[in-house]
Amino acid sequence: MAIASSSDVLVLALGVVLAAVYLFRDQLFAPSKPKTVPVTASKGSNGSGNPRDFVAKMKEGKKRIVIFYGSQTGTAEEYAIRLAKEAKQKFGLASLVCDPEEYDFDNLDQVPEDCCVFFVMATYGEGEPTDNAVTLCQNLSDDSFEFSNGEHKLPGLKYVIFGLGNKTYEHYNLISRNVDADLQKMGAIRIGERGEGDDDKSMEEDYLEWKDGMWEEFARVMGVEEGQGGDTPDFVVTEISDHPPEKVYLGELSARALTRSKGIHDAKNPYPAPITVARELFAEGSDRNCIHVELNTENSGITYQHGDHVGVWPTNAELEVERLLCALGLHDKKDTIINIESLDPALAKVPFPVPTTYVTVLRHYIDISAVAGRQILGVLSKFAPTPEAEAFLKNLNTNKEEYNNVVTHGCLKLGEVLQLAAGNDLHGAPTPENTTSWKIPFDIIVSSIPRLQPRYYSISSSPKLYPHSIHITCVVLKYESVENQHVKTRWVYGVGSNFLLNLKFAAEGQEAPLIDSSDEPAKIFYPKYAIEGPRGAYKQDTVYKVPIHVRRSTFRLPTNPKSPVIMIGPGTGVAPFRGFVQERVAMARRTIEKNGPEGLADWGSIRLYYGCRSSKTDFLYKDEWPEYAKELHGKFTLRTAFSRENFKPDGSKIYVQDLLWEDRETVADAILNGKGYVYICGDARNMSKAVEETLCKILGEAKGGSAEVEGAAEVKLLKERSRFLTDVWS
Repeated sequence: MAIASSSDVLVLALGVVLAAVYLFRDQLFAPSKPKTVPVTASKGSNGSGNPRDFVAKMKEGKKRIVIFYGSQTGTAEEYAIRLAKEAKQKFGLASLVCDPEEYDFDNLDQVPEDCCVFFVMATYGEGEPTDNAVTLCQNLSDDSFEFSNGEHKLPGLKYVIFGLGNKTYEHYNLISRNVDADLQKMGAIRIGERGEGDDDKSMEEDYLEWKDGMWEEFARVMGVEEGQGGDTPDFVVTEISDHPPEKVYLGELSARALTRSKGIHDAKNPYPAPITVARELFAEGSDRNCIHVELNTENSGITYQHGDHVGVWPTNAELEVERLLCALGLHDKKDTIINIESLDPALAKVPFPVPTTYVTVLRHYIDISAVAGRQILGVLSKFAPTPEAEAFLKNLNTNKEEYNNVVTHGCLKLGEVLQLAAGNDLHGAPTPENTTSWKIPFDIIVSSIPRLQPRYYSISSSPKLYPHSIHITCVVLKYESVENQHVKTRWVYGVGSNFLLNLKFAAEGQEAPLIDSSDEPAKIFYPKYAIEGPRGAYKQDTVYKVPIHVRRSTFRLPTNPKSPVIMIGPGTGVAPFRGFVQERVAMARRTIEKNGPEGLADWGSIRLYYGCRSSKTDFLYKDEWPEYAKELHGKFTLRTAFSRENFKPDGSKIYVQDLLWEDRETVADAILNGKGYVYICGDARNMSKAVEETLCKILGEAKGGSAEVEGAAEVKLLKERSRFLTDVWS
């Protein structure tokens, strides 16, 4: 064994010291800091240092009301803000408007006795809470969840609840009802009746009918008197003369879009997706339009799954932008740069990026294309240019029947109502010369009109076949309004679908055709939109782009291809099922490549029930289905109902539910013995209900019972096991 010399030992020791210095360099050379003791917030602590403590924020801001909203598309948030504004105007009470996702609820029992909690809860999907309200609902319903009192109780907590739902869906307002029941079970005290808004009819009218009685009871319970508040503005609008043009938002939806910097593309930063294909799906000569659009998402970072939704961010039609500019007296200074500041950011946040311009706000940021709400007409009446115009608006505001006849049935937008009240002609192109100017402060317009929201479409492709392309199947909404004593019948156009139709015409290098009208044949144009986008961002050479983002869905095929699948999707309800079938085709290709066609032998059947008017005019993707059937080697069956071609013996039309009944033995076997899955997409008001009733009848008969008992029980079981899924709309 070799003996180390003294010099070797010295070198080794020096190496150890240097290594130690290197390892502990942060501690040795860091500047000295005062010693601190970590503090853990105790349960129920109201320290202002916790940003998730809403009770502390209420006390600091001297707010007697906290309003939580469960919102998926922004509507519930809008109603929450409206309630906060009304509390301030009526009683002078300040409110804290909260996204429940941003707060903890273990100190909900610590809300002071002289305060009240409002819940504005939307029901989403199959009776589910909105994404931002999942934790809140779980905390309220879970008996094992403890508040700071160590119990699952909220004795004496005062609350108000308003639910948003749609009666065409099975689980109408289920979340607000559940929250209400959970709170009462814990000893909380509801003020007034539970409000329920029905989006199928009129959410606005349901809200207006509910709120007056609620506020009356609120005043009694809370010991406040109306008249203590004031009509104060939410925002201050300032015109700017010397702002760098490149820093002005002209329709960009995010700061990243303005600076054209890279980042994640989502609902807060949509991606301008280039159009690669845009074509008409209905036969030439049809009086309707249905368009197929393919969007390139390569290198965008956007991914999707079959069954997901794509959100399209439209603009308002240029005609309506011009109309409101003229009615507000802003036409000559539409490009003036403005900044908008909130006077109470906790109550009302500026709903879009600033600085911007008047015309940009009306074109890109607020929903001026919606039917004018009854409540806003009362607010605007005080700015009427004549006593007659003031009386007209006040009558619409207070007379519900007159409002319904003139505004709702006439489908009048705000600009049109202002023109009508002032005695202007609605049918000609609006100009400053033929449109009376109203001196309405622009901050009221910003406060009163909701943000322009994306329009959602079921993606009609599969990423397995089109990994960098999202397909949209969209029927174009166009219908005639109901004539009344003030306004003749007019064409009404859906914003999102006509925005896409404009893009389709542009992508094909076509001009929009004229529309025949009973009064003036072939003299009416389709509405035009600013499709080139802010600063031309949505057009590159001859390629147009669509601002989009993807919204995830639970509408998915079973992962095991052995499970039978039954899909019911008439009209554009077939869109997601095109993606479903493509998904199976991609899987079949891989299986056949590995095991040959016999690899599909144990696959479950895939049945699609599709309906439309005619096999010749509106049969969507008519040429594709036979090709998919070939690739699936007998596993795919398409059943079609053409309501204007084939009829029952009594002369009535045949619909998809009739085909299901014809195939009742096959359908029952697939569901009961094959453990199959059922999917419905399309109209919620009639088709979806009729299909479900037919399935109850089929399964009830197969079980030797009735549709009402055994059939309904089987359908209920399918839903509980996520084997009965719907993607429906009203």
